[in-house]
Amino acid sequence: MNLTEAHIRRIAEETKLQPKQVYATASLLKEGGTVPFIARYRKEVTGMLDEVAITTIRDRLEQLAELDARRDSILKSLDERKLLTDVLKTAINAAQTVTKLEDIYQPYRPKRRTRATVAKEAGLEPLAEILWAQDAATQPLKEAEAFINKEKEIESADKALAGARDILAERISDDATAREKIRQLFRDQAIISSKLIKDKEKEAAKFKDYFEWSEPLSQAPSHRVLAMRRGEKEGFLMLRIQVPEAQATRLLNDLFVKGSGPASKEIATTVVDSYQRLLGPAIEVEMRLESKKAADEEAIRVFSENIRELLLAPALGQKNVLALDPGFRTGCKLTVLDAQGKLLTHCVIYPDKSDGERREAAEVIRKLCSHFKIEAISIGNGTAGRETEMFIRSLKLPASITVVMVNESGASIYSASEVARQEFPDLDLTVRGFISIGRRLMDPLAELVKIDPKSIGVGQYQHDVDQAALKRSLDDVVMSCVNAVGVEVNTASKQLLTYVSGLGPALAESIIAFRNENGPFKSRQELLKVPRLGAKAFEQAAGFLRIRSGENPLDASAVHPERYPIVEAMAKDLGSRPENLLKDSILRSRIKLNAYINDSTGVGLPTLQDILNELAKPGRDPRAKFEVFSFAEGVSEIKHLQPGMKLPGIVTNVTAFGAFVDIGVHQDGLVHISQLSDDFVKNPADIVKVQDKVQVTVVDVDVERKRIALSMKSKPEIGARAPRSNEPSSQRRNTGGSNRPASSSSNSGGGFNAFAQAFDKARRN
Repeated sequence: MNLTEAHIRRIAEETKLQPKQVYATASLLKEGGTVPFIARYRKEVTGMLDEVAITTIRDRLEQLAELDARRDSILKSLDERKLLTDVLKTAINAAQTVTKLEDIYQPYRPKRRTRATVAKEAGLEPLAEILWAQDAATQPLKEAEAFINKEKEIESADKALAGARDILAERISDDATAREKIRQLFRDQAIISSKLIKDKEKEAAKFKDYFEWSEPLSQAPSHRVLAMRRGEKEGFLMLRIQVPEAQATRLLNDLFVKGSGPASKEIATTVVDSYQRLLGPAIEVEMRLESKKAADEEAIRVFSENIRELLLAPALGQKNVLALDPGFRTGCKLTVLDAQGKLLTHCVIYPDKSDGERREAAEVIRKLCSHFKIEAISIGNGTAGRETEMFIRSLKLPASITVVMVNESGASIYSASEVARQEFPDLDLTVRGFISIGRRLMDPLAELVKIDPKSIGVGQYQHDVDQAALKRSLDDVVMSCVNAVGVEVNTASKQLLTYVSGLGPALAESIIAFRNENGPFKSRQELLKVPRLGAKAFEQAAGFLRIRSGENPLDASAVHPERYPIVEAMAKDLGSRPENLLKDSILRSRIKLNAYINDSTGVGLPTLQDILNELAKPGRDPRAKFEVFSFAEGVSEIKHLQPGMKLPGIVTNVTAFGAFVDIGVHQDGLVHISQLSDDFVKNPADIVKVQDKVQVTVVDVDVERKRIALSMKSKPEIGARAPRSNEPSSQRRNTGGSNRPASSSSNSGGGFNAFAQAFDKARRN
């Protein structure tokens, strides 16, 4: 990582941070510090920067390093080809963006054989220079006669002029100022449009709303840009990004046409050709890439926010759980898990086949609950989920048993994964999946880290965006969540340990191997005995690892081992022991934090306050308290819905065009962005988050097409019709991840007819 003064100063200006904060953070990153560790345990060093700011600095440093690498590559190329002048070198070194750098390099870039190079080989460059001078007395045709050369296929003056114009057209296209002005024109005024490719109407039905679509590129939301690009990629749509040609050529004329004589008229003709053939298409390609990048960033941001909410969903905790996989034809699969998530038994019941089998199923449930002291029942929210829930509730089980519908998204992906095969090599896929569902109720974070985040079903066009950028963002989110909650080292899976600051897959595997061979860790210090886990990894990881009932009570807290001496000093000064500080609030109240500030060791009030908070609630879980949620009784299928119904629901996905809500009918409904609030909504995430419990009103229902339009307004217009848009009104259950179709970002209207009728198939990848 290059910590140049220029980079530090530039990032400080961009982020409005102090240069010393940027430098300190960059130094910690360079030393191998992770974002969670720096944010949690180096507050005094960074000036209290949070994970967002630290991540921004990290990413910007990497971008600037890439810019420097490209700059060096260009300088080397020019030098090797004897093209590097002092003026050019100064301009290249001054370039602050990749775009500016490439614009400077454009005229010198090695090119394939073009019309301009052919004209130069024919000796027409001097004629081009004559025209470029635009002397009012110049007569182009007369000047061109001197360049007729039949051996080089220049048979006439007109052909000589055409070749000269080709040379100048490329010069205009390569001009850095021209490129920047046309680029800015595109950014300000470009229209993105799509059209149906001839004879593709039937196959392209799901893209119907884009058969004749156009809008300003600067206003096109990410989901529409990605939808149009997908239609183009699948061979159904032709996509263009254009500006008015007359305006573009007028801008170029102002730059290059210097008079009104015959030579200037040749330059004006050249400008039109250059824009149509070279510069316009080149900038259009740039705008396609630029708009794609912006759309990717927005889609990734939405996806990451949703994943964070899902991972940090409230955990039921360590309870004996009965997990049910609902099913009509194949029966319900049952798995019984102890409080640590260990499989105790599994079987199948058939509550929907006959009265006799229903009674038998009821008896099995009662016996399992009694024998294994079941404290909670988790029911998958897929097919027959609500029916199974109603069956369980009809059994009148003890009130102490919590019954919860659990989102199945990603369960099928997990059950067929290598992780599941390693955990349960002898079990059927379905049983594996519902062990995961039961564990997901106990601790969503610990279980969901075993699944590729893209398969959890809370994204929007996630398979269309830059996959490297998506993985980077999701890895950051998962690591942030895992370290915020903390990990019990003696029970954690390899997947969970992998995301602990400073570890990774190899060290996670080593920790588990050491644990299996030597038994549970008795202290954090024992981690240093794990092969290849050195001092740096220990520094980064130790504070996020928990050892409950260990030799040192502080090992169950987020107090970092490097700060144990401070706690010991606090206890000693009070004539007590560290473990007493954990139990006695009166004793803690006597601690004078200022007495332990030590500038030489970087210990200030932020760290001391964190220590005091941990002593009060060691290993506290930042997640909200678990609350039981129930769907409306008697509403378990889409046919039960009627416009005007007010129902409880759980937000399952938040997109740029609204939120999908599970109301317990196997088909999520859509609360369009226009229906999220009585007030104008710019960003749905400002109103709702994944896993939020909400009250919605059914606005409209289409049973045949399985579309549900919902509203969160205080007085929704039932059956309202919105302007034609491009989002579906509902999403199907999905256990393996999904992409959502595009939408209008308008905040008007609200009925399901606002949504693109042909986008049902696009609900899945």
